[in-house]
Amino acid sequence: MKEPNKISAGDITDPAVYFNRRTFIRTGIAAASAVATGLVYRRLNPVATGTVDTPLIQGLVTPAAVAAADATGFRVAETETSLRDITHYNNFYEFSTDKEGVASAAARFETNGWQVSVEGLVSKPRVFDLDDLLKISPPEERIYRMRCVEGWSMVVPWAGFSLSKLLDRVEPLGDAKFVAFETLLDPRRMPGQRSDVLKWPYVEGLRMDEAMHPLTLLASGLYGRALPPQDGAPLRLVIPWKYGFKGIKSIVKIKLEATQPRTTWSECAPNEYGFYANVNPQVDHPRWSQATEQRIGESGRRPTLMFNGYAAQVASLYNGMDLRANF
Repeated sequence: MKEPNKISAGDITDPAVYFNRRTFIRTGIAAASAVATGLVYRRLNPVATGTVDTPLIQGLVTPAAVAAADATGFRVAETETSLRDITHYNNFYEFSTDKEGVASAAARFETNGWQVSVEGLVSKPRVFDLDDLLKISPPEERIYRMRCVEGWSMVVPWAGFSLSKLLDRVEPLGDAKFVAFETLLDPRRMPGQRSDVLKWPYVEGLRMDEAMHPLTLLASGLYGRALPPQDGAPLRLVIPWKYGFKGIKSIVKIKLEATQPRTTWSECAPNEYGFYANVNPQVDHPRWSQATEQRIGESGRRPTLMFNGYAAQVASLYNGMDLRANF
């Protein structure tokens, strides 16, 4: 397991990071004129404390070196965000709308007996026990950029395997064009679900070719350990060329469908959060620019990369599409 990277004392981030997105939707507060400095960021988001003691992942496939230019996109040669920030700076509304409060709210979340139903337009529908699902393929380390729609980013060493390996097991039918995902619904274990901040359970979806792309990761860990609750234990989705809200957490259902499924944020605010949610510096959020981002651990903003830097791998999926209309 790697040692967490140290971060700088001052991080700058978009105002939407410390204002709840739902609050923006409800009140119409304009974010464009607000400017957050590193001092304000740390005053509102003090450096997190605490440890992560989830089990080490056995049999993790970790290449010995990372090429400067990895044609697969599986491992970017960039400084990884600290374990502390990855595990204590989280959007997970099922527990809390306060990023710094998610870890403590989720601390006692148990995943014993977890099952995932894979159903719909497949030849072999099945309810997987978590242990059986994780045995489908050896876990691989994937070092991915992660870009939040709010304007901040991280580099995360995930562990897991391509979602396509699970979908192959259930044998998709020819008329399956989309894959829908659903988070656990249990307000007792996920206290944030007692609020009306979103419509529960959280749901997401991908086009079939997006779901089958090798970069689309079914993640079960990070930094060589099993996922902690605040990061989506025990199983979450990671699609590195899309904004982070597409990465649904604590998955209990995967369903293959013929038509485009509903998704939580595009249903909540369709003019602000689209179905595709591809990272695109040329398409601004209605209330802030997407041209730059704040990498957590750095003191200044950096340009946003088209498809979050994965254009070589995924741009062909969208040939002929208007990426402004299909945002």
